[in-house]
Amino acid sequence: MAVPVVHLITDRRLVSDLPVRAAAALAGLPPGLCAIHLREKDLGGRALLELARALRRVCDAAGQRLLVNDRLDVALAAGADGVHLPSAGLPPGEARRLLGPGALVGVSCHSAEDVVRARDGGASFATFSPLWDTPSKRAYGAPLGLAPLRAAAALGLPLVGLGGVTPARAAEARGAGAAGVAVIRAWLEGPDPAAAVRALAGLP
Repeated sequence: MAVPVVHLITDRRLVSDLPVRAAAALAGLPPGLCAIHLREKDLGGRALLELARALRRVCDAAGQRLLVNDRLDVALAAGADGVHLPSAGLPPGEARRLLGPGALVGVSCHSAEDVVRARDGGASFATFSPLWDTPSKRAYGAPLGLAPLRAAAALGLPLVGLGGVTPARAAEARGAGAAGVAVIRAWLEGPDPAAAVRALAGLP
């Protein structure tokens, strides 16, 4: 399964209805362009599964992918296309063994060493962050910038740039070797989420 170009990470606190916003963001896009990352760490399993199933229906209707962050059990129960794992989480090979060989298995990486570990562990891709300053990633240290991304991309694992990504910066990240970009606020704020996604993907 090809790695999507745009990864839309959820934060239901920013919108009144997350599935409705997701449907608007994915409207009219080429199939397989996007993945929704369900990342709601404070939700219990039952509520998270309910939301995952709602987003599964949205993604199916739009021809896009659904990934669940960290919760392999919810990903399995919802029929998600894969999972995204924290750097110190379940080994990607174990997740793939349970989800099947065609699953998308991502890993959060913050250094070249993390990328090597994820690649050798069987990940499909890794997020590489923070590229630029952003409030949600300040706990991970100073922004990495494009030079480390360029070096890490040469290691052979598809990388998704995360942290302070805008449409202009998305083009810079792809120019430095990123297979895609990931965002939170860029698709959850603003009047036209589909236009935001198209701009991030470099589409007219």
